Amino acid sequence: MKSDHKRIGDFIRKVNDRNTELNVTNLMGINIDKFFMPSVANTVGTDMSKYRIVKRGQFACNRMHVGRDKRLPVALSKEEDIIVSPAYDVFEIINHEVLNPDYLMMWFLREEFDRNAWFFTDADVRGGLRWDDFCNIRIPVPSISKQKEIFKDYEILLNRVDLNNSIIRALEETAQAIFRQWFVDFDFPNETGMPYKSNGGEVKYDDELGKELPINWRKGTLNEIADIIDGDRGKNYPSQEDLKESDFCLFLNAGNVSKTGFNFSETAFISKEKDASLRKGKLVRNDVVITSRGTVGNVAFYSDNIPFNDIRINSGMLILRGKENAIFIYSLLRNKEMKKVIENYLSGSAQPQLPIKDLIKIPIVIPPNELLVEFSKIGIKIQSQIDLLNIKNLKIEELKGILLSKMATVEG
Repeated sequence: MKSDHKRIGDFIRKVNDRNTELNVTNLMGINIDKFFMPSVANTVGTDMSKYRIVKRGQFACNRMHVGRDKRLPVALSKEEDIIVSPAYDVFEIINHEVLNPDYLMMWFLREEFDRNAWFFTDADVRGGLRWDDFCNIRIPVPSISKQKEIFKDYEILLNRVDLNNSIIRALEETAQAIFRQWFVDFDFPNETGMPYKSNGGEVKYDDELGKELPINWRKGTLNEIADIIDGDRGKNYPSQEDLKESDFCLFLNAGNVSKTGFNFSETAFISKEKDASLRKGKLVRNDVVITSRGTVGNVAFYSDNIPFNDIRINSGMLILRGKENAIFIYSLLRNKEMKKVIENYLSGSAQPQLPIKDLIKIPIVIPPNELLVEFSKIGIKIQSQIDLLNIKNLKIEELKGILLSKMATVEG
């Protein structure tokens, strides 16, 4: 160990402020990716006075399962007072003029830190990281001005991601607003460019749907406007040993299709040979992917901008392959009303599922093809902007990783 590396324990102290007055109600957990998140624990009948208070600028960590997860869940609070489980440790930096909290949190985010923490758990048969061992982990502590300089560079990247994400949310809201206006409120542009229903557009009552529809619209199902394809489940289905950090074909995992579309922060690949042995589940551009097992209903769109040419879904996903109407299908499945309908068609008690046989039971409203084409022109433009911003965020994540890795070589 380098001589300029010093024990974390020399710079921190435990804090044990309990919620004895029950004044703090914001209960948080720690995500494995090291940020605070709303707790999902069932606290009915729990004595919340025993929970620990975390103040702004303090840290909390969960040392119980480091050996199992190979990560130490630890987070720095930037909020007003929160409470965490009494099983967590809360600690703070003794002197902020010697060690900067943001700099320390950057160090906790490094993969090398987690490997070091995991190494210390070898002495604990339960896979926990003892407090003394955590304190014995060593880190470089340059001058406070250098620490602040390092974090400033990192903060620029964080702010850029936040800005990109705010633009993405605005674009997604715009796309959904147009979808609702056209296909829910039926105020799509008429032949003169005016909102159809608001300007006296003719409608008729559909007995099956129990609502009015514009003339030339009809009730239908998704398999009428798209081919629905499941993933391969045969003997050649990739095992854990087949998955590599980099290779020929991206093999999607559950985390790659999130509530906001594709997420490529963690990826696994299969070889060209393994890819060729699979019969189905290979994406082509403009395919829509929906998760169909576990967390059901997350949707992603495989546009021309996605930076992977070969992608396969896993067995917990489905592909919807439309033609000119692909972006309509994507927008439909992201619509809040549609998501609620999907929940009513889930099967399976232990793990929610949406097999093809149930997906095609869901009734949808099918507009004339020319309207789908017009909507797709608008939707594709919006989606392209979203994709480009997501790609920028991927590049920024790479830069963040480089900054974190360089912390070990910082001098001064």
